[in-house]
Amino acid sequence: MAASGAVEEMRSRVVLGEFGVRNVHTTDFPGNYCGYDDTWDQSRFEKEFRVDVVHMDENSLEFDMVGIDAAIANAFRRILLAEVPTMAVEKVFVYNNTSIVQDEILAHRLGLIPIRADPRLFEYRNQGDEVGTEIDTLQFQLKVKCTRNPQAAKDSSDPNELYLNHKVYTKHMTWIPLGNQADVFPEGTIRPVHDDILIAQLRPGQELDLLMHCVKGIGKDHAKFSPVATASYRLLPDITLLQPVEGEAAEELSRCFSPGVIQVQDVKGKKVATVANPRLDTFSREIFRHENLKKLVRLARVRDHYIFSVESTGVLPPEVLVGEAIKVLMGKCRRFVDELDSVQMD
Repeated sequence: MAASGAVEEMRSRVVLGEFGVRNVHTTDFPGNYCGYDDTWDQSRFEKEFRVDVVHMDENSLEFDMVGIDAAIANAFRRILLAEVPTMAVEKVFVYNNTSIVQDEILAHRLGLIPIRADPRLFEYRNQGDEVGTEIDTLQFQLKVKCTRNPQAAKDSSDPNELYLNHKVYTKHMTWIPLGNQADVFPEGTIRPVHDDILIAQLRPGQELDLLMHCVKGIGKDHAKFSPVATASYRLLPDITLLQPVEGEAAEELSRCFSPGVIQVQDVKGKKVATVANPRLDTFSREIFRHENLKKLVRLARVRDHYIFSVESTGVLPPEVLVGEAIKVLMGKCRRFVDELDSVQMD
């Protein structure tokens, strides 16, 4: 029975010890364990696989993906980072730049500004095309000149009072529709995600006069096209008390974990520690610094339970990004199957 329990732990848990991590590698492949049928079965996978949305707002999404292998989870994360397309500034035409920011630095800063535009409504621009069209290009203009404020107090030293337009923000970027874009996109829908991103600072007499072309691209080509600020996953923590922890030891145990993980309850006049919400733990391993506690707790993670955190840059809602990443992954699988079929035919 003990051997069976050890095998089950090896198959389903990654155990964090004081001096190392055990059961890191996936071992549940066919024939590795006597008495276990680990051959892949589609009906069993469909029965055990699930996705649970834990939190969702305008820019972030947290969900659980249960019943998959680490390779699939990591492929999904990498697709979110590098293969879901967005629109970003690709070409900057500088007509006048008398600021202290060099043209190259200015162009780089503009490229990193997230643009709120649905990339699914645009095509990729063909390589070598110098002139964009309404189906593959968005055009923005930035034209700002700094002047002195005639209403400023004579003894003022505050640049915000002394100068007008001395700070150039993304709100100064103006969308210039190409072709029929004004009819397709309502006014105000194509714009930078945030209006308060500082682009440059000017002084009286300095001026910026730029024209920008935004194109469709993916993060694999340049990080400016990445649609997410962060896309990460972690395994679900599994904390087990190997024996009752009472009294002052219970209070000490709760302080070893993140707030809300260990709850101290009053049971018949005694303080008793219980595991309340292991999901909140970050596994700092503080417990291993306490000789009287480290053998009372087992720290582990559930091998096939992934907690995904996706934070959008604001270009698209996070749930849309997840859906697009799934489509990309499905397309890769279809291409792989087609390649296999073509090889078999040859």
